[in-house]
Amino acid sequence: MGSCVEIIDDLYVKSDGSGTFKYTVNLSSSVVKINSILALDSLDGRKVPSISEIQEKLNTYLTKLEKKEGLSNVKLDANYKDFIFKFQCEFTNVQVLQKAIKEIVQEENKNTEIKELDHNWLAWDGTKLVRSIPTMPEKISERMKKEDAEALQKGTYLSISRFDRTIEKYDNPVAKLSGNKLAILIKTNPYSLTQNTELLENTIYLSALKK
Repeated sequence: MGSCVEIIDDLYVKSDGSGTFKYTVNLSSSVVKINSILALDSLDGRKVPSISEIQEKLNTYLTKLEKKEGLSNVKLDANYKDFIFKFQCEFTNVQVLQKAIKEIVQEENKNTEIKELDHNWLAWDGTKLVRSIPTMPEKISERMKKEDAEALQKGTYLSISRFDRTIEKYDNPVAKLSGNKLAILIKTNPYSLTQNTELLENTIYLSALKK
């Protein structure tokens, strides 16, 4: 059985700036490996959490997000048998979504300075959407085992941006435009993303609003 990771981030932005964010992590092809890790007390000197501890932590994040102003219909579909996790929420504008995620990360790391939180990965001005992700710390790549790196190379990362009006042009040359010009896709793999986060950078320009 392979050890692939499938990740999909799906952002739908309406003309008024509100929208829906969906994030899916599918580890079903790695069930055997994950279960073998969960059976351990520790791995590489770090405590391995139990399923109940993982569930409790995810529920804590969910509860915090539900309380954030500007977010609604916050949902998490967590399948702990096949390890498929689907998160979804609606937002009043992309800045609210970004702010909520940053606040929760900071709350969970109270005494740690996280430079990545200074980065704005979403910007919307009514005519264009700018998407990017912060550069990942070098230590992530450095401590990655060869077998884990190879598994991530076989995985898939899909970044999708959807709109309620047509896309006129976009900056990322590897992005693929849908037939109806209402959505755009960038496909890579998780390992490449750890090496070069600029792979997902894109500025997407939309058609003018109809009066």
